[in-house]
Amino acid sequence: MEHTYQYAWIIPFIPLPVPIAIGVGLLLVPAATKSLRRMWAFFSVLLLSIIMIFSADLSIQQINGSFLHQYVWSWTINNDFSLEFGYLIDPLTSIMLILIATVGIMVLIYSDNYMSHDQGYLRFFAYISFSNASMLGLVTSSNLIQIYIFWELVGMCSYLLIGFWFTRPIAASACQKAFVTNRVGDFGLLLGILGFYFITGSFEFRDLFEITNNLIDNDEVNSFLLTLCASLLFVGAVAKSAQFPLHVWLPDAMEGPTPISALIHAATMVAAGIFLVARLLPLFTAIPYVMNFISLIGIITILLGATLALAQQDIKRCLAYSTMSQLGYTMLALGMGSYRAALFHLITHAYSKALLFLGSGSIIHSMETIIGYSPEKSQNMALMGGLTKYMPITKISFLLGTLSLCGIPPLACFWSKDEILNDSWLYSPIFAIIACFTAGLTAFYMFRMYLLTFEGHLNAHFQNYSGKKNSLFSSISIWGKNGVKAIKPNSVLSTMAINNNKSTPLFSKKTYPLESDNTMLLPLLVLVLLTLFVGSVGIPFDFDQKGIYFDILSKWLTPSINLLHSNSNNSVDWYEFVTNAIFSVSIAFCGLFIASLLYRPVYLSFQNLDLINSFVKMGPKRIFWDKIINVIYNWSYNRGYVDIFYATTFTRGIRGVAELISFFDRQVIDGITNGVGITSFFVGEGIKYVGGGRISSYLFFYLFYVLIFFSIYYFI
Repeated sequence: MEHTYQYAWIIPFIPLPVPIAIGVGLLLVPAATKSLRRMWAFFSVLLLSIIMIFSADLSIQQINGSFLHQYVWSWTINNDFSLEFGYLIDPLTSIMLILIATVGIMVLIYSDNYMSHDQGYLRFFAYISFSNASMLGLVTSSNLIQIYIFWELVGMCSYLLIGFWFTRPIAASACQKAFVTNRVGDFGLLLGILGFYFITGSFEFRDLFEITNNLIDNDEVNSFLLTLCASLLFVGAVAKSAQFPLHVWLPDAMEGPTPISALIHAATMVAAGIFLVARLLPLFTAIPYVMNFISLIGIITILLGATLALAQQDIKRCLAYSTMSQLGYTMLALGMGSYRAALFHLITHAYSKALLFLGSGSIIHSMETIIGYSPEKSQNMALMGGLTKYMPITKISFLLGTLSLCGIPPLACFWSKDEILNDSWLYSPIFAIIACFTAGLTAFYMFRMYLLTFEGHLNAHFQNYSGKKNSLFSSISIWGKNGVKAIKPNSVLSTMAINNNKSTPLFSKKTYPLESDNTMLLPLLVLVLLTLFVGSVGIPFDFDQKGIYFDILSKWLTPSINLLHSNSNNSVDWYEFVTNAIFSVSIAFCGLFIASLLYRPVYLSFQNLDLINSFVKMGPKRIFWDKIINVIYNWSYNRGYVDIFYATTFTRGIRGVAELISFFDRQVIDGITNGVGITSFFVGEGIKYVGGGRISSYLFFYLFYVLIFFSIYYFI
């Protein structure tokens, strides 16, 4: 047992041979390296599988014995300063290791086929392996400085992966936006780390927690400084996990390959922020203002992410806002002190979201057979629809991922989201109402996505798609035999013309999507199983003599919960559990029902045209309804106007300040310098004509100016 912990330090280094070998091979023997490129994918999967086995063994040991292990060694020693590096294996670390390894393996297997025709195949696997190594190093770090080093490496890898197709201007802009936005959070994190070193004199987690608690108990620390430093630490997590107001990089990050989106949204970059808050939660719980701040940011992000997902046409962008909202639930749980519920939702959401992103990649891959390589069209749900007939396996997996995220039992996210909703009622009724309302919105926009993608007709085969975004609910246009046009409002977000039962192809050659290859479907099926059964780790299944039920996750997290002195609900009464579940499931079904009414495929007979036309001409009620819909649509389509505000305030403001400083530098600073030079030139030119070569004249002028100087000095 101790033998396994002893070699845990090697975990972050296991994936590194692949990027090193690819880099050296491309430098020395590029032809041979490229010819064996499928071999690198095999080794990437093999090495990450070793990590998964290693992590599973550590997790089983912790569940059985609740062991914690930490090992550090000195790196820099001075009289007043000591920096140590090491690794820490505890329940939080083991959970993250399992997530990174399992999701990473699925993404690598999937990517082998998805990226097979890409010229950057080897570069892709080098980047992704290094990203996995960086994330593994981050979660096993034993102090803040070590975390910060791997934190920056994760950010660098995300920059490279988001901008993987850097020849596309939009992808290059997206990776720059992600980099700059995260620099704001990283600067706050660095200031927070330095602030706590100033307060406590240590970077180690255990020393940090103990010293801070002692200083607070003895009232030996300035509360404002302590709160400020803790808030700065949290700012780093806000940027990394795309929480409001530093969430703006996440939707644009969809310009990277779809497998990267799955990895970033499930197990690496956005999970890093949640991990940091969970790691530092013993510190934050001692500062109530910071806990309130965390929960406030969480609830704002929950609602904002859900509302911004309502009108998105890009399938990946809709999933991105979904990630933002769901991580808001996790952040809310951490702010409430519900440590177990937060980590539970992190686990369930990771597998469900990985399933959805890989499913969307399968859809996009198939749509490209019709449209060609055009992300603006192949990812647009307005051109999808009717994929059930062509992609049944992808449809089933995507539906299960959708229902899981909606909170439908017995799928994974139901168990964790239900627990967060229950805890929120005890924390703040206002927060609970917002969280429950957003749960309904989640069911609405997720089921909307499913209906637009898989139900109805394949809209890419009809010519009247213009790409214009005029309303939240576009209409289906139906032409009767006599040319009478009827509009079914609030229907599928696509337009389709049916003229005398004849359809006009959008493209010269009508083709149909195909189901993905087995190497892409295998990860989907594995993630389906995880989505179905991973919730069982938090389901109360065993009970003691008093009839109180316990679960694996609570037993797993017992050491961390004890460290937090948390009041997390580690046991549950089945009657109370079922009662609370009925309420949350009812909310989810309301969202599903509304989405099915508004977006389900409608097949109308031409005899109903008069009835439909009378519905369209409803008068003032119709106008009022359209105004509400347009307000919601404009809010969602314009990203809540946050990007516009940033562009106006920060981008243009900073550019204006830079132009003002540039003008001051050119005209004032350079003007003074140039003015002195020009003045000296003209004075010299004038004086040279005064000299006549007579020393007596020079002495006269010299004495004359001295007399003037002393006269001025005397009278003044």
